[in-house]
Amino acid sequence: MPARSHLSYLTAILNARVYDVARETSLDHARLLSDRLGNTIWLKREDQQPVFCYKIRGAYNKMTSIGEKERSRGVVVASAGNHAIGVALSAHRLGCQAIVVMPQTAPAVKVEAVERWGAEVRLVGDSFDGAAEYARDLSRREGRVMIPPFDDPDIIAGQGTVGMEILKQGVSDIDTIFVPVGGGGLISGVAAYVKQVQPRVRIIGVEPEESDAMTQSVRAGRRIRLKQVGIFADGVAVKQVGKETFRLCRELVDDYVRVSTDEICAAVKDTFEDTRTLVEPSGALGVAGIKRWLQEREDAGKPVRDRNLVAICTGANVNFDRLRHISERAEIGERREAILAVTIPEERGSFRRFYRLIGNRELSEFNYRYAGDDCAHIFVGVQIRESGEIEDLVGKLESAGFPTQDLTDNEIAKVHARHMVGGRAPGLENERVFSFEFPERIGALRKFLDQLGTDFNITLFHYRNHGSDFGRVLCGIIVPRSDRVAFNRFLRNLGYSYREETDNPVYRLFLS
Repeated sequence: MPARSHLSYLTAILNARVYDVARETSLDHARLLSDRLGNTIWLKREDQQPVFCYKIRGAYNKMTSIGEKERSRGVVVASAGNHAIGVALSAHRLGCQAIVVMPQTAPAVKVEAVERWGAEVRLVGDSFDGAAEYARDLSRREGRVMIPPFDDPDIIAGQGTVGMEILKQGVSDIDTIFVPVGGGGLISGVAAYVKQVQPRVRIIGVEPEESDAMTQSVRAGRRIRLKQVGIFADGVAVKQVGKETFRLCRELVDDYVRVSTDEICAAVKDTFEDTRTLVEPSGALGVAGIKRWLQEREDAGKPVRDRNLVAICTGANVNFDRLRHISERAEIGERREAILAVTIPEERGSFRRFYRLIGNRELSEFNYRYAGDDCAHIFVGVQIRESGEIEDLVGKLESAGFPTQDLTDNEIAKVHARHMVGGRAPGLENERVFSFEFPERIGALRKFLDQLGTDFNITLFHYRNHGSDFGRVLCGIIVPRSDRVAFNRFLRNLGYSYREETDNPVYRLFLS
């Protein structure tokens, strides 16, 4: 693919054919978020598109760029979801047949949206990359035109119309635009336009910590291929960014911000409170990025105030059942809830003294079980109102003689232990505990059990479904010393991401 100049991209964006199917979405003032953050926050509402996502822009622009003869052979596309919906609608409008290859982990709401527009859906692989390999092979075998999701000049130009709209929608003196990054098509197009028209406006890419292919690639000076990506924000779950998008991002994007799952969940809530719209996790990345970027500058002693900051809300195609996980983690992402492990002596009055130290703070949960004659371990969720309150409370409890550990950032505490406290099995020799990430598909658990075989005994197992996230599993297994080599072979051959948690304080305090 020959590299285009920045000027040619500007021309292509100005002439992009997107408004046959797409609409100019609004740039809304987020009043509540602005008041909290001390800056004027604007939301570019791509969730207002007919397919509830910006991807229709690039998909239709690309589809109209190929000739009728090519379209008559049909098109094929690989997508985690939103690009697939855009291609399906475009094919419907242009009268051609489309096969859409989606990962098996694609949210049902996106699969159903594709099928509603008449495209054929094939579910292949655990991530975008597995689907893409199948789609490329299908394109070669059947002569179908491949519609790439991001690494194509026409796709980039179509997405660039988002940046064009932002600059003409009446907000003067925009300081920074925060753009979610997956394969790089949107941020490349936005940067290609904005940097030509208003070069002083900063462009900052936002990625999940578990899917940061662009950040790693830019830092390394070459395209990095991630071994695994987190798919909670499935719209940006890409293992490797495009060649052309990488080139443009290196030349035009000012900086990158990485955000956690908790921060994404909090940003979904923030957006809802200002707009009464539920954006999908990848759609909330821009808001999460603004908050992280401002906090980092605050921590560095260089606070940012009274600036016009724009977050692109890229889409709202979210499974309703995922809201359970989002709401559960949003309070932690906002630092409005602390999870603490507190040890109190097993003596009269200690429970009352502990509760008095908590004060008038609201408890979100409280778990206790007798563990012996000497002491008891309490797992408690506490509502927090101000920055620094967690540290103050921990210090207050420690000073009163109650050893306390802050578990707010402990994944085992948040995903598993808060739903398991009370089930203890002391005295199990050679028990080791692991957290696994199972792909959310039929047969994942059977594969685990088949490979484990009958040589090892499972002593603990906890699983919770979090929508389209990986299945998070906590598992205790008896591993005699004589069988460690065989067990390590099992872990290597399984192919699932894992981490040993035997020394995790949550396990030690509440589950062993």
